[in-house]
Amino acid sequence: EVQLVESGGGLVQPGGSLRLSCVASGFTFSTSAMNWVRQAPGKGLEWVSGISGNGRSTSYADSVKGRFTISRDNAKNTLYLQMNSLNLDDTGVYYCRYGVRKGQGTQVTVSS
Repeated sequence: EVQLVESGGGLVQPGGSLRLSCVASGFTFSTSAMNWVRQAPGKGLEWVSGISGNGRSTSYADSVKGRFTISRDNAKNTLYLQMNSLNLDDTGVYYCRYGVRKGQGTQVTVSS
């Protein structure tokens, strides 16, 4: 059974940083492309970033490019999202996604 467990969210001031983690199980993580998506209050899912199975290829939404960094540790079956220079528009629930599957999410709130 595929399981994705996100953590690392919280309340942060504008300009602050957070590092999200997603521990995966139930599939061959090291050969699987992974993505981060988010959902702002009252809005639909927005793709944030993606990474190839070996970590060599990454991509970002324009809204986060230059501020967020996706990475992975295949030895630990863990996906990361380093988020810097956070702003109010980054508020939402963040999910890691494998195909169409996603975890329970972790809440990120950017507020002064």
